[in-house]
Amino acid sequence: MVYSKLIPNWKEYLEAKYWPTWIGLGILRLIALLPYQLQFWLGFFLGEIMYHLISKRRHIVEVNIDICFPELSEQERAKIVRDHFHYLGLAVCETAIAWWASERKIRSLVTFKGLQHIEKALSDGKGAIIMGAHYTTMEISGCFITLDRKFAVSYRPFNNQLMNEITYNARKRIFDRIFERTEIRQTYRYIKGNHLMWIAADQDMGHKQHSVYAPFFGHAAATQTVPSRMAKVTEAPVIPYQSRCLPNAKGYEFEFFPPLENFPGQSLEEDAALTNKVLEDIIRISPEQYLWVHRRFKTQPDGKNLYQ
Repeated sequence: MVYSKLIPNWKEYLEAKYWPTWIGLGILRLIALLPYQLQFWLGFFLGEIMYHLISKRRHIVEVNIDICFPELSEQERAKIVRDHFHYLGLAVCETAIAWWASERKIRSLVTFKGLQHIEKALSDGKGAIIMGAHYTTMEISGCFITLDRKFAVSYRPFNNQLMNEITYNARKRIFDRIFERTEIRQTYRYIKGNHLMWIAADQDMGHKQHSVYAPFFGHAAATQTVPSRMAKVTEAPVIPYQSRCLPNAKGYEFEFFPPLENFPGQSLEEDAALTNKVLEDIIRISPEQYLWVHRRFKTQPDGKNLYQ
């Protein structure tokens, strides 16, 4: 069966509640057979449909863009919103590429910059924490980042058991190790063994034990302290990166930036402000390719709901 590698125990998921997932998986498999240029424009077409159909998510994107880019005109902000949905649609096609494309095709799509920062970290023998954000290119980025080097990644299970197994097994084929978010000690040991850990700790998980408030695009945002705590325990450098899709189906550019300096600092709040500023600067390069459908500012110090 064509899905056996992703779902070894597929017979356990034949109930009617899983049929929509099976249909979606079949569509992805067909998309994976297309040449990249067709995948690119199909993705933009899907994104245009999503823009018109999912008004609730479009509202979230509009609020986020208004908060983060007040200096832009209304027309400029509207363009980012619409372009963002185009890249969300493309992310569907990128998932198909990530799960089924050959290594040859993956290599043909990407150009790397800043690899010297990775090599320096490994030569120092302390491993590295590769810090990114939830870019729209995130799924296909896993294929890029593991082409010539072993990486580990953290994982949060889905509620849909079939989707959870598909995604886990797909990523298991790509990454050296997959750690659940509760496997903190195992993650630290892995990094200390001079390995590379890929993280994206930019989403609002609520103002809980491992989050603090820090400015993001000039507005208070509940910010995870994972990079700071991880760097403090492992003494590994934190290397920011960006993976962005180039226009007109020209492929992708994956860039590693210099490690954060004087990190971790004196406080979690100081570190969170720094990581947010670094990610903000990177996001501004291609703002339409950040995951604005997430309610990044849902947790506010005054309890206000910005998305009403």
